[in-house]
Amino acid sequence: MTRTAAGLRLSFYYTALFVGVGTQLPFWPLWLKDRGLSPAEIGQIIAVIYATKVLINPLVGHLVDKRGDRRRPMVLLAAGATLCWTAFSLTDGFWAILAVSVVATGCWSGIMPVGESLALTTAQKHRLDYGRLRLWGSLAFIAAAVGVGHVLTAQPTGLLVWLVVAALGLTTLACATLPDLRVQPVPGQAPARLTPLVGSAAFLLFLAAASLNQASHTVYYGFSTIHWKAAGIGDDVIGLLWSQGVMAEIVLFAFSGTVVARLGPSRLLLLAAAAGVLRWLVLGTTTALPALVAAQILHAATFGCGHLGAMHFLLRAVPPTLSARTQGIFAGIAAGAAPGLMSLISGRLYEGLGGGAFLAMSGLSLLSALAAWGLSRRWTGGPLG
Repeated sequence: MTRTAAGLRLSFYYTALFVGVGTQLPFWPLWLKDRGLSPAEIGQIIAVIYATKVLINPLVGHLVDKRGDRRRPMVLLAAGATLCWTAFSLTDGFWAILAVSVVATGCWSGIMPVGESLALTTAQKHRLDYGRLRLWGSLAFIAAAVGVGHVLTAQPTGLLVWLVVAALGLTTLACATLPDLRVQPVPGQAPARLTPLVGSAAFLLFLAAASLNQASHTVYYGFSTIHWKAAGIGDDVIGLLWSQGVMAEIVLFAFSGTVVARLGPSRLLLLAAAAGVLRWLVLGTTTALPALVAAQILHAATFGCGHLGAMHFLLRAVPPTLSARTQGIFAGIAAGAAPGLMSLISGRLYEGLGGGAFLAMSGLSLLSALAAWGLSRRWTGGPLG
């Protein structure tokens, strides 16, 4: 496969994947709320979704590394997610929604760490800029968030289920077009071992920094839409606020090669955490639109720098034959366990404190900054294990 073809296929994959994320993430709490769930129950649903990632993502990563291929498992997972998501149209009540959420999001979340492993390895092989591939996902997120925001101003939230189903169907097609990358151990070379890698101090500090940064976003992802709507902000404006944050992220990704070369993974994680302290302080103290617009620009740092730092750490520190497993561990802990546990608390925090729940997230960002600083002191930038 040529360099151009690989880049186009990866860009299509990220576009399709994040059409789904941009459709579901900003507005799913509204769908849950319209089904009669309380803030605490919404927090529990979100927490169980994260807990599912803890089990599914490392398991998928382990199976994929054993098989060596990436594309076929991604197609099967995407098709399964598409089929399962249709069941939400038939569910009502907390327990039914919870059960469907476990299966549907389990399939969906399993795609992502395998896709990151495939994308990073392919980008390295063809000398592609990972950030410029990934920015197509961010552009798709914006288009979906703005479009769905406008649609839901005139249509019932029940339509959201079918919009997500359509996006997942597109993701299935995109996964089928991906490069058929296979990562096999080098003959005669001892296979890389997982235990020394994940048990090293540098890897544990990385996980702590990334996990705390991810966990600090839980109130934002779970309740910012509800909070802003309660303050009188319309669905279309909320969609624009979400997309504005992602637009700032896109600008970062467009220059990611230069940014990563100058800062490196450790300092990117540190910058993400420091920006989180400021961003959550603003969101916790005001719903004035000028302040929200300014705070949303910081999404480029809190998410964008955090994501680039994490992906490039894993690319530099992890052998290719362990890439899917470590992506699964990272996704299971940093994108699963940590935000999942915090989601159990975030629903109660928002129920009791309203926007004040964002202030607790500033504390998590501060802890993330300390872990990132420790990583910068211990890791020299090369392979671990």
